[in-house]
Amino acid sequence: MTGKESGHFDHSAAQAVPHINPDALEVAPGTAHEKLEGWIPQLATDEEIRVALEKAFDYRGDVTITGKDGSKIEGYLFDRRTGATLKDSVVRLYPKNSNEKISISYADIAALAFTGRDTAAGKSWEAWMKKYAQKNAAGDTNIALEPEPLD
Repeated sequence: MTGKESGHFDHSAAQAVPHINPDALEVAPGTAHEKLEGWIPQLATDEEIRVALEKAFDYRGDVTITGKDGSKIEGYLFDRRTGATLKDSVVRLYPKNSNEKISISYADIAALAFTGRDTAAGKSWEAWMKKYAQKNAAGDTNIALEPEPLD
């Protein structure tokens, strides 16, 4: 067996491919995160419920869900499973004071609030570079940036 079938690569043919400038490639912009901390969305329509819960899924802090029965649960929303109807859709979260996973139907949610601190707010690459440059300009020799505590 010879050629590609045997794992051999024709290097002379590869050199015939023109050089690609990586700076000319299409680059997608980064995700712009909304400031959701403290937000209490209106949940009047099915679409508003779906949009708010999708944002809660992307949020990097705790949310508080108020059920239609009046119960409240605060925790980190780590999963959502959307179905054809609100009754067929669920969110899953870790309650703030437990490691137990809880599933709540979209249809059982009366209110949603973004109550926890957004642990990633202000932690973009640009913010990190700005802090690094400030420490470097000040003449600091130990310019490693340490993570902030989550609590």
